[in-house]
Amino acid sequence: MAFTLYSLLQAALLCVNAVAVLHEERFLNKIGWGTDQSVGGFGEEPGIKSQLVNLIRSVRMVMRLPLIEMATRRALKAVLIDLSGTLHIEDTAISGAQEALQKLRSAPVAVKFVTNTTKECKQTLFERLQKLDFDIQEDEIFTSLTAARNLVEQMQVRPLLLVDDSALKDFEGINRSDPNAVVVGLAPQHFNYNTMNKAFRLISDGAPLIAIHKARYYKKLDGLSLGPGPFITGLEYATDVKATVVGKPEKPFFLEALQSIGCQPEEAVMIGDDARDDVGGAQNAGMLGILVKTGKYQPGDGDKTSPPPYLICNAFPQAVDHILQLLL
Repeated sequence: MAFTLYSLLQAALLCVNAVAVLHEERFLNKIGWGTDQSVGGFGEEPGIKSQLVNLIRSVRMVMRLPLIEMATRRALKAVLIDLSGTLHIEDTAISGAQEALQKLRSAPVAVKFVTNTTKECKQTLFERLQKLDFDIQEDEIFTSLTAARNLVEQMQVRPLLLVDDSALKDFEGINRSDPNAVVVGLAPQHFNYNTMNKAFRLISDGAPLIAIHKARYYKKLDGLSLGPGPFITGLEYATDVKATVVGKPEKPFFLEALQSIGCQPEEAVMIGDDARDDVGGAQNAGMLGILVKTGKYQPGDGDKTSPPPYLICNAFPQAVDHILQLLL
């Protein structure tokens, strides 16, 4: 079998990488290639040996951080999955998403669905997903509405709820008379002058402003549409009050979802179509983030987070394939 120069160079680089990463100076010193054994006199041209040792040291430095990161990560135990834009858009499933979810179910990992959807209550959302033939249990869904209700109960406040009427069921039992707090989600029918002015006056008088989430926009079948973020930002600007955000991308939201399945951030990966809220938030919480090019995804979204996404895939099925093949 003939060897090309390219294949020989590849083999040489692999050997250099192995020496650099696995053995470091302990191996090199034994064969007379340690750092202090390869330096010539002042002004001398570096020989082949010195150049190779410098290459080994450079490779070792480049590889050190990824290896440390890999060593600190634990075996994958959980996959968090966004819903709208990742598994479905309104009443249409992403192509191949149901089958991909079934494949993921066969793996030894917990699955949790995390969503900022505030257009409907959790039960209605669950029924929508069932009609689309997704293998999902209602208690596997963790919504920002749930997180908002938990915060309202902890604060013991009476909220003015600016949410879609179909989402009100998730706040049943909450005292809303004589409101002393403002809670804002996606509520197109309530984003009018009179309602927003009522919220403005409450906040100006000292009521806390709670944002269920601050998404800039979301995906509908007919195109991108404004999310609650611009309206919440308007209230913040008018009142000089900073909203408390409870949904994605906030770290406590992800940690609460992981706690419910007994996992740590370094044991989990998040799949979503929102570079900031899904991927950026998850990675800031210590998880891996996979961005899919469906839903609200726009070209260049991968550059909107720091660090960048762990992986960018065309759609949910490709993300699942990567997890099954390379992360388990």
